[in-house]
Amino acid sequence: MKRMITAAVLATAAISASAASASGDRCNVPAAEWQPREALQKKLEGEGWTIARIKTDDGCYEVYARDARGHRVEALVDPKSFEIVRMKSED
Repeated sequence: MKRMITAAVLATAAISASAASASGDRCNVPAAEWQPREALQKKLEGEGWTIARIKTDDGCYEVYARDARGHRVEALVDPKSFEIVRMKSED
């Protein structure tokens, strides 16, 4: 009986961890709290980025750009804080 309970607890923990990991790339910000795309573009351009496109994906802004070093970048950005949630860069 103890083994069954332990197995159930471990399975529940594993499911919870995978669900948290899957939602880690999503932004959970109400639409009323989003800052405008133009403000994000201005911020990133101020950091030396050249913006190709900004779109909405999974509740985040998805930015396609070149960073200050000229590398291609794809970034998910929190629409309220402009914190980068995930970023892929081509070296």
